[in-house]
Amino acid sequence: MERVICLAIGYVFGLFQTAFFYGRAHGIDIRQYGSGNAGTTNTLRVLGTRAGLIVLAGDCLKCIAAVVVSRMIFGESHPDMIYLLSLYAGAGAILGHNYPFYMNFRGGKGIAATAGLILSFHPYFIVMGVAVFFGIFFTTHLVSLGSLLVYLGFVVEMVICGQAGVFAGMDQPRLYEMYVLSLLLAGLAYWKHRQNIVRLLQGNERKTYLLKKNKVDVEESGNNK
Repeated sequence: MERVICLAIGYVFGLFQTAFFYGRAHGIDIRQYGSGNAGTTNTLRVLGTRAGLIVLAGDCLKCIAAVVVSRMIFGESHPDMIYLLSLYAGAGAILGHNYPFYMNFRGGKGIAATAGLILSFHPYFIVMGVAVFFGIFFTTHLVSLGSLLVYLGFVVEMVICGQAGVFAGMDQPRLYEMYVLSLLLAGLAYWKHRQNIVRLLQGNERKTYLLKKNKVDVEESGNNK
């Protein structure tokens, strides 16, 4: 039951679609422009760097909030499985972000929400996530590649930390459950990025820069997927 509650908590927080609401505040549905994705990268390209950073912060914070609330509820009663419950809360937030019911289940790809999970899960994961993503991004300017490699690193580090005893109090069956859940989240991320993967393999994936040249003219880019 605790798992379901944390998943539900996460989903509710994940429903706050930062990109969608920010776009509406500026008179557009972000899903009708650029790549059609309601996420950080598309917002940055369509509405500019400032907008992209605001959306990134909002989507990170909603996942962090879900994890924090779950820990507040179950931290004292279930200290031996708090990392597992945190992972369920983060998974719920990612699902809420990707599949919001009030947007016909058409949301984002969950990477910024995943960043919130990494930031709130364990300090070791912060170092890995930041190093991998920004290392890839600043050398290739490929957000999708950085995102996919972060997920790969997330799964690998989850297993390494679990087997090394970093998650104090967690028994082996629950550790296995964490590994499976991490793999499922990674699988979802790779599925959501399947078109990006094709473009990466073909060598024509679009690059992203923290500069004004990313900004797309909204009037010219409507429905350009």
